[in-house]
Amino acid sequence: MNFDEFTGEVQHRLELPGTGEAVRATRATMMTLGQRIPADNAEDLAASLPMEVKWYLTDAVDEHGERFDWSTFLDRVAEIEQADPADAAYHARVVVDLVRECVPESDFQQLRDQLPEDEDRGNWGKLFEVVDSGGWSEH
Repeated sequence: MNFDEFTGEVQHRLELPGTGEAVRATRATMMTLGQRIPADNAEDLAASLPMEVKWYLTDAVDEHGERFDWSTFLDRVAEIEQADPADAAYHARVVVDLVRECVPESDFQQLRDQLPEDEDRGNWGKLFEVVDSGGWSEH
């Protein structure tokens, strides 16, 4: 999948009016994930993504990953995307579901392992709600 196909799919799934909104949602989600996960995990995840999406993820990477919770993740995504936090949360879930479709299962599992379900770090499972419900579908 190339960048145009990726952002077109994001635009379609989110029913956004234009590609600019889809690019902003993708960039906001991937940049913020890149800040949160360690560099080696980001590189593994990015390897199967379109080059531009890879840049969003890896340009923001910290060698060890910055520790922040789900709430902070949403605040950062919303700020970058210039969206309401509830919309940004849904957009991030849909972008992550599309990432899941593009990358090897083991690389996606590494991402999930970096975002643990515990009270100290927030409920990262919310990021995977679309994935866990069977993914996005038109049916």
